[in-house]
Amino acid sequence: MNLDFSEYQTMIKTQARDFLERECPKSLVREMEVSEDGYSRELWRKMAELGWLGMAFPEKYGGSGGEFMDVAILIEEMGRSLLPGPFLSSVVLGGLGILDAGSDRQREKFIPLIAGGDVTIAMALTEPAASYMASGITTRAMHTNSMYSIEGSKLFVGYANVCDYLLTIAMTGEAESPENGLTAFLVPVKLPGIRCNVIPTIALDKQCEVVFQGTEVSQEDVLGDVGGGWRVIEKAMLRGAAAKCAEMVGGAEAVLEMATSYAKDRVQYGRPIGSFQVIQHYLANMWIDVETARSISYEAIWKVSQGLPCKREVASAKGWVSQVYNRVTERGIQIHGTIGLTRDHDVSLYYRRAKAAELAFGDLNYQREMIAQEIGL
Repeated sequence: MNLDFSEYQTMIKTQARDFLERECPKSLVREMEVSEDGYSRELWRKMAELGWLGMAFPEKYGGSGGEFMDVAILIEEMGRSLLPGPFLSSVVLGGLGILDAGSDRQREKFIPLIAGGDVTIAMALTEPAASYMASGITTRAMHTNSMYSIEGSKLFVGYANVCDYLLTIAMTGEAESPENGLTAFLVPVKLPGIRCNVIPTIALDKQCEVVFQGTEVSQEDVLGDVGGGWRVIEKAMLRGAAAKCAEMVGGAEAVLEMATSYAKDRVQYGRPIGSFQVIQHYLANMWIDVETARSISYEAIWKVSQGLPCKREVASAKGWVSQVYNRVTERGIQIHGTIGLTRDHDVSLYYRRAKAAELAFGDLNYQREMIAQEIGL
């Protein structure tokens, strides 16, 4: 396993940092928090022109034939800049899910549009039971007259308010194991019988409630096999959790740099606060946290990229990095003092994102359960 970046990957990282520092200042992040869409369509178009939206897809579908590792490097820089938008849901969850499980027709239809920035996808998975397990799915898709009628509700569907399609999982039959009775659908959001409401969250990141009331979809909207939807979602969850780790590492590194710079400049009792041992130890521990988080994340990301078994590694990374991001942002606020607690300071933006990221793709207890299963308990 070689985790050193190639020349191409180093170029991706440099280009992304330069672009996002210029195009995604914190003023834009704050503006998008209170906007109706929650992200900048102009910035999305520029990202498509740079080839970011097609990086993960083969050239024959309008992509650049990159690896998942390349996409993760890009996402780390997005996390550093707190870039708002449906990149993770549309490209990593939706686009790569279609590439894996979609029919030739679905690939030819959707992937060029995703790569070009013309179509976005949100994943509608979790429900009021707040479970990432197959047993938590109660939304049903009843098969009648060659159509499926979807009934149920989904919670915390990121950017469903602006996406064009919903990657939705629903029960299509009874089975001994819940995993075998589920089917994945690509549901156009403009179909009759879909209601979407934005849920207020600490991160102000456009998480939505989606309610299906007799929404009719056809066999052509099935992604993968009927009854085999959980395999699609499980793979999407692995990729999503690994990508989220990269995003959190980027955010944690940004907070470390902000806190270090502040400790050098802030003078108290006639000397910079960074000269006090307690602050030095805080920052040293933050540095250790960020570097270990990066190491464990990229080991998991590399395994995902290579198509190797990686459930244990991804669960370990997601559980650990979620804790790191919270610790680092909390210490960052503490080092900044009272000003760090205000919404006007950038460090508070990262703190709120860290609290939201902790729950995405399963909280710490969920990841512990995944690890326990993987080690045979």
